Amino acid sequence: MLRLPRHVIAKHLASGKTAFYYNLPSKYRALKCPISNEPLGTDFAEMTKRAETLNGMFDEWDAKRKGEPVSGPAAPKYGTVDWLFREYRTSKAYLEKVAVRSRDDYEWAMQEVCNTPTKKGDRVGDRLVKTISPRGADKLYDKFIAGAKGERLRTGEKMTVLCRKAWRVVRRLFPDEFPKDVPNPWVGVTMKTRTKNKKLAVTRDEVYAFAHGCIEHGEVEAAAVAVICFEWLQRPENVVGGHIKWTGYRSGKKPTIRIEHHKTGEIVDHPLEEVLEDGTVVKFYEEAEEALSHLKRLGVSMILYEFEKGKAKPFAFSTMQHKVQRMRKELGLPAHFTFDACRHGGMTELEEAELTDGQGRALSAHRTQQSYIGYAKRTEKRVLAATRKRHAHRLANETATSVQNEQQNRVQNEGPERSAIAE
Repeated sequence: MLRLPRHVIAKHLASGKTAFYYNLPSKYRALKCPISNEPLGTDFAEMTKRAETLNGMFDEWDAKRKGEPVSGPAAPKYGTVDWLFREYRTSKAYLEKVAVRSRDDYEWAMQEVCNTPTKKGDRVGDRLVKTISPRGADKLYDKFIAGAKGERLRTGEKMTVLCRKAWRVVRRLFPDEFPKDVPNPWVGVTMKTRTKNKKLAVTRDEVYAFAHGCIEHGEVEAAAVAVICFEWLQRPENVVGGHIKWTGYRSGKKPTIRIEHHKTGEIVDHPLEEVLEDGTVVKFYEEAEEALSHLKRLGVSMILYEFEKGKAKPFAFSTMQHKVQRMRKELGLPAHFTFDACRHGGMTELEEAELTDGQGRALSAHRTQQSYIGYAKRTEKRVLAATRKRHAHRLANETATSVQNEQQNRVQNEGPERSAIAE
C-alpha cells in the first residue's frame, strides 16, 4: 500500500477512483495557519508534488511560529520578496492564468526583480515584503528601466506590473506579512509613457505561400497550424498544444470545425460549407481544408508527431517556433512571419471585410469590443475603404445641400412672378 504524504487523506469516489485531499488538522486552523485545504486530484504523482509544496509552506509557517530557523538551504526566508514570488508561482492565479509559453518570461522577470541591488548593496529578494514602501517601489522602477544602452521602458513596465499582481495575489493568502496601511506599494507607480510596438500581421497570400511551401518540404503540421490560426483565429499555443481535435472536424450533422479558446473558455463551431437553394455547395475554406488533408491521423488531436511507432504527442511550442523561422527563411517570407502574425492577419481580414464588431467577435470569440479592436490592424485597404465611405458621405451631403438651395432659389424667384400675375 502506498504511503500518503503528511496531511493528505484519501477518499473513494463513486466512480471507483481514489481522490486525494490536503487537510490540515483543526488545531492549526485555530492557530490561524494561512495554508488552505485543497483537493489534489486523483493522480498520485501530481498529488505528491503539490503536497510536497504545501507541506513545505506549512513547515516554514510552523517554524516561524515557533521562532525556529527555516529548514532547507535553498528555501527563501519566510516573508521576503524571494518567498513572495515562490508563493505566487504555486498559486492558482499563476498556474491557471499564466499561459505555459509565457512562464519563461515571468520567471526571467521575477529573477530580475529579486536580483536588483538596493542602495545598501543587498538583493531586493532578500528584503522583507513589509519593507517595500511606495517610495521604495518608485525607486525600484527607476532601477528597472536603467540600462546600459538607454531606458528599458518595456522591461520596467513588465516587472512593475508583475510585482503589482504578485503582491495582490500573495497578500490575499498571507495578509499578516503585509503592512495594513499600504498593502500593495506597486499600485500607483507612475511609469513613463512609451511608444508601443504594433504586432504585425501577415496576409492571406503569405499564409498560403508558407503553407504550400511547408507541405512541399514535409512540414505538414506547421502548414496546418498557420492555416488554422489565420482562418479560424485559434490561438497558436492552443493549436500547437493539441487542443484542436479530429472529433470536432466534420463530425456532426453539419460540416463545421470546432475551435476551443482556452484563454476565454469560448467555443465556436465554424461552418465549412453551405448548400444553396439550387443545390450548389459553397465551400468557405476549400484551400484551408486541402492543407489539413495532408495531416496524418495519429490520435484525437490534429497536430501531433510520432515519436515512436504507434505513439504520438503534441509538439513543444519552441520546437514549432523553430520550424516557422526555418521555413519562412527558406521560402523568402518576411521576418515578422509567426503564428501570432497569422492570427492577427485573420483578424485584420475580418475588418477589411467590413464586418460589424458583433459579427467579427462571433468568429473570433473575443468577449469585449476593446480586446477585439486591438487585433484589427490599420492596413491601407481599411484606410482606403474608410476614405471612400467618408468621401461618399461628403458628396451625398453636398448634393443634398445643393438640391435644397436650388429649391429655395426657385421659390424666391417664383414669388414676385406669381404676385404680378395675381395683380
